[in-house]
Amino acid sequence: MKESRELLEQLGYPSADFQELPTSTKTFPDGAQYRIELPSVEGPAALKKTLEEIDRLGITIHRVSQGSGIMLQTDEEIKEMCELTAARGMELSLFVGPRGTWDVSAGPLTPGGKTQGLRHEGADQLVYAMEDLKRGAELGLRGALVADEGLLLLTKEMKMKGQLPEDFVVKVSVQMGAANPVSVKLMEDLGADTYNVPSALTLPKLAAIRQAIDIPIDLYVEVPDTFGGFLRYYEIPEIIRVLAPVYIKFGLRNHPDVYPSGKQWESTNISLAEERVRRAALGIQMIQRYYPEAKTSKLGAEGLGIARVHKEAAR
Repeated sequence: MKESRELLEQLGYPSADFQELPTSTKTFPDGAQYRIELPSVEGPAALKKTLEEIDRLGITIHRVSQGSGIMLQTDEEIKEMCELTAARGMELSLFVGPRGTWDVSAGPLTPGGKTQGLRHEGADQLVYAMEDLKRGAELGLRGALVADEGLLLLTKEMKMKGQLPEDFVVKVSVQMGAANPVSVKLMEDLGADTYNVPSALTLPKLAAIRQAIDIPIDLYVEVPDTFGGFLRYYEIPEIIRVLAPVYIKFGLRNHPDVYPSGKQWESTNISLAEERVRRAALGIQMIQRYYPEAKTSKLGAEGLGIARVHKEAAR
């Protein structure tokens, strides 16, 4: 093993997981250590309920994300979500589509093909995904989730060629699955602005990843059942200390798979959104109780993918 560890060190990577967890000295651009994310905010109605509950509980949420994506939202719905979040200085991140599991191929749905996940199959699907990103950006969106290495590289090229705004935040989905310092550094090099690590990684493994990359890490502390259903609330203070800059992400156990979402799930989505805000409030109380000196961002902070609501797009 010595030779392998030495090569990793020569290349600038950690050669072992960190059993003694180092305090991260890295931060968001504003000096903050952590921000809060709520996923699966499926459409304007769920977003309105989310904002209502945020106000009722008096907490700060920096980013809301959504899994059904740009493709399954009308222009008017995307504009409305952009307006609602931009008014508060919150980031809005919508998934890119179509993806592998929505294609005519059965591969990503088979036991042996699950690693294909939400990647894009063929050149046409890459083109469709690029069009999805451009459409979102034209409507004011400044954040999207991707789950394909090729598309991730293309987002970098699209920014360089002016097809995407330079401030467009590319968030890599947990579906990508890269789980070690070298593979996650590769995601950063390909163009990831933030990276959602696999939810079951231990703190020593996560600490090694943090030492290898500079971009924010996104981590579920309550994990949907489809990814294991873990609840890591008491770890939140250490997660912040070791992984800063980090998005603390509150999913929800014991809920149906609502993707792709729509009116048929709207009442369910609204109740799920309400409960996710409550879960976030519980997590924030953990931070206040056990790590009150931890620094968080104000809304509107640098680096957030806040939508640009154009006059011609405003309703």
